[in-house]
This record gives sequence, C-alpha cells and structure tokens, in this order.
Amino acid sequence: MIQEDMQVLEHQRIADGIYKLKLRGQLAEQIREPGQFVHVRVGGRSQSIAPLLRRPISISSADSAACTLTLIYRSGGLGTHLLSESAVGETVDVLGPLGHGFPVDAAPAGGNALLVGGGVGVPPLYGLSQALMSRGIQTTHILGFRSAKDVFYQQAFEAYGETYIMTEDGSCGKKGLVTDMLDRVSFDVAYACGPIPMLRALERRITKQPLFVSLEQRMGCGIGACMACVARTTDPQDSKGYRRVCCDGPVFKAREVELC
Repeated sequence: MIQEDMQVLEHQRIADGIYKLKLRGQLAEQIREPGQFVHVRVGGRSQSIAPLLRRPISISSADSAACTLTLIYRSGGLGTHLLSESAVGETVDVLGPLGHGFPVDAAPAGGNALLVGGGVGVPPLYGLSQALMSRGIQTTHILGFRSAKDVFYQQAFEAYGETYIMTEDGSCGKKGLVTDMLDRVSFDVAYACGPIPMLRALERRITKQPLFVSLEQRMGCGIGACMACVARTTDPQDSKGYRRVCCDGPVFKAREVELC
C-alpha cells in the first residue's frame, strides 16, 4: 500500500453520471487481485472545501507494465463531483491498493465463470474478466442497469465473453433483473458485485456452485482502523463475530457475512 499523487491521463463521462478516470503512477504496480480498491482524496490537498474523508473507488482494471489503472465511478455527492472536475494532466491523491479482491484461482482450469454486476458494481468485474481470460477460463457476464442511459462498458465486456444486459425498464438489452437470466447460463463458479438486494437474491439462487460477493460499503479510513464498515459474520461460533469490509474484504465467500 502506498500513497501517491497519480497523474490523470484520461477522464470522461461514459454514462449518466458515470465517469471513467485513467491514472498513471507507481501504485498501479502494487495491484495483485481484481476487485481491490483505492481511497481517493478529492478536492485537492489545499482546498478548504475538500471533504475530510477519502472516497473508496473500485479498481476497474490495471496495467502494471504501463503503470496505469482505471477507475469507473458515479458522481453523486460533493466528493465525487469534485473528482469529476479533475482535468487531464492534473494529479489525484490516491491511497492503495486496498482490500482483498476476487479469488481468481477459485475458477477451475478450463471451466466457466459467471460474473454478475449491478450499476457501479460492474467496474471491478471487468478486471476480473481479464484475469480469468488470461487463465483460460470462459466467462459469461450478466450486467444490470436501471435504463439505457445508465449502461456502460457493454462492448468492453463482450470482448471477453457472452454478455447479457438487463435493464429495469427494458430500454436496453432485456427487461428484468440479473437473476432472471440465471437459469439460462451454466457455470462452475460465480462472482458478483452490486447492491445488497441483488447480492441477497444471488445468494438465495446460487447454492450449488461457489459464489463470491463484493460489498459496496461506506468506509472511513479504508485500512481497518475506524471500524465504520464492519459486517457481522453468519457463523455463531465465530469468535470475532464480524469482518471489516475494507481490509477483510471487500470480497467474501457467499453467506460468510450478513448482507444488511
């Protein structure tokens, strides 16, 4: 883990309120697992309007050889609005990489992996799909959005495997929820990231194959010190009784922690 002022190489809006931010710096060389995240200080170090706490953002993909990483985030509050104003050539204060990502080795050699994402839970699955493909694992993607204006990275995912787009209003892809497609695909292992209701539904439906879920949680410090992001374990015999999403996760095996 390092703290670094990373240079903005690319920054653009790719969907309604969704931005793609490409950064360059030595931190990119430290990323070991798809699904890790970074903690971004927004607003600049000298600006009095900058929020006190950093913002956790999932790493969508990384290129260690080029020292670059890509973040995809939603601008929905003061912090992310300030971040969305970062211009090419400027620097962004980044701490990371943080957390434990998706266990790529859980997918059997020559097997099939299912990746399910919802909204801003979609980005970390892109790097995961790249990692699985490099190991010869076939991937199927089910990506859920509210409507056509919210859809992003469809073609990027299609380059790595069969991709189904689901929208609540049917304005793009198929109308319905990501769980509506589960009976139409076969897989050996599943990975998911998205809203808690979506993850709960997947835990109920996927019981025969291994399932790993990445939690979207509010965080304070991002390093496990403040205890602001704890989730209770489901095992009553667990002596600790909780997990810190920022450092024990954000990826957990399904049903390891309570989704609430």
